[in-house]
Amino acid sequence: MALSDFDLVLFGGGGDLAMRKLLPAMYNRHRANDLPPAARIIAVGRHPWSHDEFLNTLEQNARPHILQDHFNDAAWESFRKRLSYVSLDASDGHTYGALAQTMRNDADNKTGTPVTRVFYLAMPPNLFATICRHLKECGLATPESRVVLEKPLGRDLASARQINHEVGQVFAESQIYRIDHYLGKETVQNLLALRFGNVLFEPLWRREWISDVQITIAEELGVGNRLDYYETAGALRDMLQNHLLQLLCIVAMEPPVSTSPNAVRDEKLKVLRSLKRFTPQMLTQNVVRGQYRSGHVDGVAVPGYRKEPNANPTSRTETFVAVKAEIDTWRWAGVPFYLRTGKRMADQLAEIVVRFKKIPHSIFARPNSSFQSNSLIISLQPDEGLQMNLMAKTPGDGMRLRPVELELDFRETFKMPRMDAYERLLLDVLRGQLTLFMRSDELEAAWEWVEPILEHWEQEGDDPLPYTAGTWGPAAASALISRDGLQWREESIPEK
Repeated sequence: MALSDFDLVLFGGGGDLAMRKLLPAMYNRHRANDLPPAARIIAVGRHPWSHDEFLNTLEQNARPHILQDHFNDAAWESFRKRLSYVSLDASDGHTYGALAQTMRNDADNKTGTPVTRVFYLAMPPNLFATICRHLKECGLATPESRVVLEKPLGRDLASARQINHEVGQVFAESQIYRIDHYLGKETVQNLLALRFGNVLFEPLWRREWISDVQITIAEELGVGNRLDYYETAGALRDMLQNHLLQLLCIVAMEPPVSTSPNAVRDEKLKVLRSLKRFTPQMLTQNVVRGQYRSGHVDGVAVPGYRKEPNANPTSRTETFVAVKAEIDTWRWAGVPFYLRTGKRMADQLAEIVVRFKKIPHSIFARPNSSFQSNSLIISLQPDEGLQMNLMAKTPGDGMRLRPVELELDFRETFKMPRMDAYERLLLDVLRGQLTLFMRSDELEAAWEWVEPILEHWEQEGDDPLPYTAGTWGPAAASALISRDGLQWREESIPEK
């Protein structure tokens, strides 16, 4: 689907997200000839930069994040010509005049087609409503324009509802794109294809055949230069409330009637509303909170969270969280979903593990065989692919079984240029495709389920459990899953 002419306005256009992700993503789409000739990108920020100063910043901070084999001098130079920079104070409506003068009216478009206006708010959420209100006051928020909201979308249910209400005073729900970049990953798209494009798994995708589901997003990195943000967010708000719950929804939702936005989002909402609510006992047993201490990652000594530069030496901010979730539906009753995320972990990975139940009876002599349950592993990063673990006979005399892996590496299989998650999602915004973006009721349902955890932590006043950097988190995370007679995937892999 070809794009119509657009003005993409990046609030926070000189910031970290714009330089690392958004502008490189738009360059890649420019290089692939996906952008109309007259499409423009307008970066907005508080820095009083001239146009040349902004381009110099782009050269220093955005260009290094473009893959070398994607870089082309001619394409880069022509991409730079699409860019402009506007200095304004997002909280001061009097400074929006410069942006209004820079943006085009439909009458200004030489192609004769309407200009799509997209406002991407890579800004703190306390500014969302203010920016939207000022856009309306200066006539830029039209019924045809769109607004993209970056996470975090609130700190709790009340603030999320307030954001939804105040942004909704300016933009209709159909104009609001609440972005979660994990939903733009190729493997998440392939999970939809795997589930709903094949008859093979659907009869097995239920409690009768599935033992448990594990969803892990682990990072080797610490907080880096995001300490100020992370100190107010923590792992639960930063990762679990959005990324992990959205992945859970894709795994657990019922087949939608189509891929239309509301058909998919209706089914995701049903999952969120079916999550078993926490009792006080469940909050104690089914939730683990941790914070990394000094250790070694890839053989390099790293400081603990409280010893990071400018850190609070008594901080209670969690850098790790593991949760056992349950879904009260006919399909999933009794199947535990284990969600886990953390910083300074033993490896960097994001994966979904769907583990099937054990065979009801073995006809093979156990001393000669090493049995494992079948499992499907959907890898999101660092490599994207699918892996099916099965049992097979080893070559030679006798009947000895051992686990084998059937792997699908998307890069090797399709051998074609791949889009980054932000590339795909930005194109969807520009096309007006809402399927991969959260609806307001989804956002609020996620906060409703998460908020009792936050309240419990606040009331108990305990420190997070310490774990050594370079490990898989606190020992309590292993205990969380072992109480059900299960193990995290890395613990269940036999040593060679």
